[in-house]
Amino acid sequence: MKRPAPQQAPEIQVETQGQMPPGAVEYAQEKVRALTGRTREPVLYARVKLTCMANPAMERPAIAQANLDVNGRPARAHVSADTVTEAVDLLQDRLAGRLERLEEHWEARRGKAPVSGPHEWRHGSEPAHRPGYFPRPAEERQVVRHKAYSLARESPDEAAFELEAMDYDFHLFTDIGTGEDSVLYRSGPAGYRLAQVHPHHELVGPVAVPLTVSDLAAPRMDAAEARQRLELTGFPFVFFADATTERGNILYHRYDGHYGLISPVE
Repeated sequence: MKRPAPQQAPEIQVETQGQMPPGAVEYAQEKVRALTGRTREPVLYARVKLTCMANPAMERPAIAQANLDVNGRPARAHVSADTVTEAVDLLQDRLAGRLERLEEHWEARRGKAPVSGPHEWRHGSEPAHRPGYFPRPAEERQVVRHKAYSLARESPDEAAFELEAMDYDFHLFTDIGTGEDSVLYRSGPAGYRLAQVHPHHELVGPVAVPLTVSDLAAPRMDAAEARQRLELTGFPFVFFADATTERGNILYHRYDGHYGLISPVE
């Protein structure tokens, strides 16, 4: 029987921002390349971004991000640390978890093994390494990124898988059971919280992930009002129903201290 040809290691693209220690780019390439050689599915693309914030008041100013294309499935990781080297080490560990979940997904699709229960995803200790955001004065903040796309129609379980594989803080989607625009986010060390434009408890589930559903409907407002609420509460994001479209939107803090807006395409 002819054996399949070994995978060709992808080029690891690394971009940097801020002051980097000597050898940081090569170190990041080495760490990520070690992971790509352990995946059963081919890694088609790999990009790493290293950032060192100049503000000494920012906690864990070194940020490392990675985006991989694993045979058509994206995998992402995002961490922060006191130094760039430490951030790269944490990035490798976190990305290994993302790739492990993808591997379980592929195996389940082949019918060879069940996907582990969500309670085994081991994300409980990870938020300690989540990057904070730059303490930019409120009067200087702007909405510098607006992402508009068709929301995936999926279950909360599928949304949780996407959230973990992409290392998101939250995931905006349309719940397939209720038809409502919804946001899923981590709640506590081992659970998730679901909020919807119009909550429908009776139509959500059954689900495998540990999940609670908010009783509150998303507030109806425009982006300016959402920005005001975000500034007043200090929350990482605000989920709201757009006053014009009635669709679920999210305004969130970016790591550079500005804001990002996510809205569905009609």
